Amino acid sequence: MEHAAYKALMIVDMQTALVAGHPWHETPVVQNIHALLQSCRKASIPVIYVRHDGGKGDELEHGTDGWQIDAALTPHQGETVFEKQYNSAFLGTGLVEYLNKADINHFILCGMQTEYCIDATCKAALEHGFAVTIAQGTTTTFDNEYMMAEQCCHYFEENIWNKRYATVLPLEKVLFEIAQQQP
Repeated sequence: MEHAAYKALMIVDMQTALVAGHPWHETPVVQNIHALLQSCRKASIPVIYVRHDGGKGDELEHGTDGWQIDAALTPHQGETVFEKQYNSAFLGTGLVEYLNKADINHFILCGMQTEYCIDATCKAALEHGFAVTIAQGTTTTFDNEYMMAEQCCHYFEENIWNKRYATVLPLEKVLFEIAQQQP
């Protein structure tokens, strides 16, 4: 499937409190996202962070240590950070307007949590006319009462998102395609 060049990398909810909770495949996922981050910066592809504010008393309360973006993925000066209060990165954030103004029609999506914020953001992106690519091994979540986190991640990649809401590709292929975009 031919697609347009990647116009941005969107990192969702990779926040200190969530990563400290030890989601499935924690270290490899952080390393994989870091590889995407470094590759996109090298190729001058904009990086967009989305950070959740869970409200007063929540582990992701605005301004708390847990709310901060994980140290391994810290934004550089000038990189955009959107604050959200809902699962979708689009709801009430100004993200649609930002992407349209910046002529970003295709982005790489990664982060947490697979079945909540990544899923809602992926589906909302399609509804707003954006193309999404998800690199395998760049989303994660926690075990829940219905399925193990590993099963959940694979289920969403293979059965929910791929060829419906997004294109899911091996990380190595996405990194190769980013490298091809280097100036």
